[in-house]
Amino acid sequence: MSKQSKTDWNRLDKMKDEDIDYSDIPVLDKDFFKNAEVRLPSKQSVTIRLDSDVLTWFQKQGKGYQSRINKLLRIYMDAHQ
Repeated sequence: MSKQSKTDWNRLDKMKDEDIDYSDIPVLDKDFFKNAEVRLPSKQSVTIRLDSDVLTWFQKQGKGYQSRINKLLRIYMDAHQ
């Protein structure tokens, strides 16, 4: 990860299952899973022209740069709908 987590992993490692508060999470029973479907967004390969410095900056962020570009485009799209 590029950013350090603020999670207290030592405290979580020591936590017992019975200490976890599930009160705001619905129970997922057999009825839920009977109708559940896995849906992944469809991807399409395209050629896109980017300024070379923009592409270089994203590539320097490491593996997954294309997914990050897609995520930023989705945020922009959602904000302008």
